[in-house]
Amino acid sequence: MTTTFPNPRADRLRELLAGDDLLLSPCCYDALSARMIEQAGFEMSFMSGFAASASRIGMPDLGLMSYGEVLDHTRNIAEATRLPFVADGDTGYGNAMNVIRTVKGLGRAGAAAVMIEDQVAPKRCGHTPGKAVVSRDVAYDRIRAAVDAREEQDVLILARTDARHDHGLGEAMERAAMFHELGADIIFVEAPQSEAEMRRICDELPGPQMANMLEGGATPILPHAELRDIGFRIAAYPLTLLSAVMATAVETLAALREDRVETGRLMEFGELRDRIGFNDYYTRADRYES
Repeated sequence: MTTTFPNPRADRLRELLAGDDLLLSPCCYDALSARMIEQAGFEMSFMSGFAASASRIGMPDLGLMSYGEVLDHTRNIAEATRLPFVADGDTGYGNAMNVIRTVKGLGRAGAAAVMIEDQVAPKRCGHTPGKAVVSRDVAYDRIRAAVDAREEQDVLILARTDARHDHGLGEAMERAAMFHELGADIIFVEAPQSEAEMRRICDELPGPQMANMLEGGATPILPHAELRDIGFRIAAYPLTLLSAVMATAVETLAALREDRVETGRLMEFGELRDRIGFNDYYTRADRYES
């Protein structure tokens, strides 16, 4: 008899998806960013593969992070926040059996959902040149395997297709419809190129749809109310936080070289300590003698 490992974060994400409001999902890239997203009052997050690759290995999202690194990164984020979050499982790191291992592993590490996509390996960022997708049969096998993994580990499956890039929206939507039929919980058609395409996705495809709001990418950045009106259930912001942090870091480092850092632009040391968790640590440590 197969035992399914429970997942409170997956249960919470299902509760959120059962509502009718748009779920805003700023993407985290490490444990600290995940903690800050929770502190800001958001109800979910998404471990962006692009941002995680930049943060962990300082390299682009071109399939360079291994499964083991992604698993460790997922575990660190889960330990830093109580929020349900999606882990980026890329292509599953191999064949269907690898997909099963990936989904089970990331779910047990603390992810509420795991994203599996239909790109060839090594994958690429969805809004950069050179990406291609596998055949329908291979893509469907990946989602079948991901769904099968739920028999042992409770976790939601976010199925992504990048077929819009080379094969058009029609092919992407046919794949997405089959992903839903195979049992995927959330559907993600990557990089629609107009508001009309975004509306067609939500009007014609079953199940909860996710919009990817990448500033400077192929998809229009729409206000929350408009995304809600179109019918999206999740709006992910994969690089907003990382871009803001990097822009501030570049400016601050340049100012430091020129001896003109303005301390008023920096987070006050007391708030910094508190957000990282020093005050909570000392409060809890006072209960013990050693």
